[in-house]
Amino acid sequence: MGNTLKIGLFGFGCVGQGLYHVLNNSTGFKADIVKIGLKDKNKPRTIGKELITFDKWEILNNPEINVIVELIDDADEAFLIVSEALKKGKHVVTANKKLLATHLNELYRLQEENNVSLLYEASACGSIPIIRTLEEYFDNEELEKVSGIFNGTTNYILTKTIIEKLSYAEALKQAQDKGFAESDPTNDVEGFDAKYKAVIVALHAFGLIIKQEEVLNIGITTLHENDIKYASEKGYKIKLTPIIQKLGGDKVSVFVAPRFIKEHSHLYNVDNEFNGVIVEGQFSGEQFLQGRGAGSYPTGAAVLSDISALSHGYKYEFKKYSQKHAPVFTNDVFVEVYLRYNHEEDLKQIPFHEVTEKYASRDYKYIIGKVNLQVLIANKSYIINNHLFLSLVKDSVTK
Repeated sequence: MGNTLKIGLFGFGCVGQGLYHVLNNSTGFKADIVKIGLKDKNKPRTIGKELITFDKWEILNNPEINVIVELIDDADEAFLIVSEALKKGKHVVTANKKLLATHLNELYRLQEENNVSLLYEASACGSIPIIRTLEEYFDNEELEKVSGIFNGTTNYILTKTIIEKLSYAEALKQAQDKGFAESDPTNDVEGFDAKYKAVIVALHAFGLIIKQEEVLNIGITTLHENDIKYASEKGYKIKLTPIIQKLGGDKVSVFVAPRFIKEHSHLYNVDNEFNGVIVEGQFSGEQFLQGRGAGSYPTGAAVLSDISALSHGYKYEFKKYSQKHAPVFTNDVFVEVYLRYNHEEDLKQIPFHEVTEKYASRDYKYIIGKVNLQVLIANKSYIINNHLFLSLVKDSVTK
């Protein structure tokens, strides 16, 4: 690629500004930001006007620029920028997990066809190098499961509910005040962010490209003080966890839901805005990685890591995706859950395959047992609209 990377940067928020600062003060490798593409013409900027453009084509059509770093919020606009860059033979670094989860198939094809690198370590789990770990260390090992805490915002909220006994609303307000949660926290608290990351991880862990619309994500918006009390009395913490698990044969299940975490779990002490990932290999056993999951610096560090890798000609090999015997995605599995419900009609709507515990008083009712994941997918809106709360009791699924 030559010795110096010539970068076209899209977006100049916290991460973009941090990256600009680091690149201007780094002696580790040669990379220059040639142009920065911005949207808001009225916002005051701390950089020289000669670096700024409001026309994306000025960057995309510049033959001097050989790397595009995409750090904007708009996933649709990001897709246009990234796909055009790849078509023009430019390498791309992105942190946009929604863009990737929605367009993985097409982006994979474009980087292959144009023989360029598309790197996105910053899209999943903040500062934890999970994608590179799966690509490099576990590229030839059969994995059994990847699970963990992939979203720092919800983990912060849930930590406050258990440890400080705050209500969900109070904990969310505190997360927003500290800058961990957006004014509209839907993406985080309903589990979309964690789902996008799980879809990305599933490609590198199992060689699967999954349509993110087919993956269940149930969040924490209906969490009630009765659920918090139940978890505390049992010695559990509540965490929002993606589970990406291979079942016997060639099936893989992927979904996101709250989960009761026991004290012996690696995830039990992963609190506040931290993330944790557990990788379970057939031969290597269990590996645990922990790091900061929210904030501009962890994301900036991961972006910088990708730029550094590009300077050495690095490219994902997607070894598991290119294998002929890649597994297939399925939602036809059973999960063991706790469901707080309101009326017996709720249980007719959400039929359990097997019941192990049931409790009912005037103002608090719950049931624990096995239910088919497809039943939960069909009733996701019902669960949210009727303010029921669902939490996994176990971290594994069964056929």
